[in-house]
Amino acid sequence: MRYADDIRVFVKSKRAAQRVLVQASKVLESDLRLRVNREKSVINPASVATLLGFGFYFTKTGVKIKIAAKAFTRMKQRIKKLTSRKWSVSMEYRIEQLNRYVRGWMGYFRLSQTPKKFAETDKWFRRRMRQVLWKQWKKPRTRVANLRRLGIRPDLAYQWGMSSRAYWRIAGSPVLQRALPNQYWVDVDLILFRDAWDRFQRPSEPPYARPARTVV
Repeated sequence: MRYADDIRVFVKSKRAAQRVLVQASKVLESDLRLRVNREKSVINPASVATLLGFGFYFTKTGVKIKIAAKAFTRMKQRIKKLTSRKWSVSMEYRIEQLNRYVRGWMGYFRLSQTPKKFAETDKWFRRRMRQVLWKQWKKPRTRVANLRRLGIRPDLAYQWGMSSRAYWRIAGSPVLQRALPNQYWVDVDLILFRDAWDRFQRPSEPPYARPARTVV
């Protein structure tokens, strides 16, 4: 290989790992004339080992792939930035930027085998989007009108539209979840993580009908 700086070797026991680490270091340094970073060359259980943003977990059927904790945290930080209430952009532009990021991120991590975690992430993601929309509606009268337009009873629309509760609490309320259900976000073309993962599991079909730049 012309370039390789990150190698993982999996063996059955710690004793075998110690032996392999010595042997591998000898081959790399003596035969291939590469320098091994002794500080970063460590022996760890496979359950905490990571590789290029991926991790591993164990089931009755064998070892499966997950996303490393640090990579998942970075993703959530990026989503928080793109769904910040302080970012004054149109909803259409915000969704465009979110879709670009989610599509690219999931394209890289499509090998992960954690669909339930993506579904849980989507719940948090939709709540952040409801929070943004609630902020954009601004005036109480606008909120009442929009809630009624989205099918909420007049009395509940007035009660919640006039509420002074915090954005995050309103975003998680049953009323706003009913007004802005999962289908609402599908209809406005927001790409969610679980849906993106599902699409990438069908290689015979193009992941998305409309072409877009990929940003990871």
